[in-house]
Amino acid sequence: MRQDHTTLTIRTTRQGLFELTNEIKAWVQGTGIRDGLLTVFCRHTSASLTIQENADPDVQYDIETFFKQLVREDPSLYTHTNEGADDMPGHIRSVLTDVSLSIPLIGGALALGTWQGVFLYEHRARDHDRQVVLQVMGD
Repeated sequence: MRQDHTTLTIRTTRQGLFELTNEIKAWVQGTGIRDGLLTVFCRHTSASLTIQENADPDVQYDIETFFKQLVREDPSLYTHTNEGADDMPGHIRSVLTDVSLSIPLIGGALALGTWQGVFLYEHRARDHDRQVVLQVMGD
């Protein structure tokens, strides 16, 4: 069994979903590992990860709109407000999504469904450099 790891840095410029599928696929192929398990981990508390449809951008728009309605950016609702109106809602949105994903690797390919992509979900409105750690273990 072999393993490899790397860290991707993703520059976000707004709230929303940023697809990472192609970057992840390229890195995994470069490892030479064909069968195993990939872990994708977000090193932040106000950004998260999700696997979601990547064919129709309306899906991403609807998800972002839903989360804005579900977790309002209203400082009167929160005690933790010193980092801006979007910070505590960002923490809550991260709790409701994932900071770690496990994806099987079969025959050198991510075992994603036809319309599935891997996304970093930025919950803050300002620019950030987000780190996503990739680790693959297998043969």
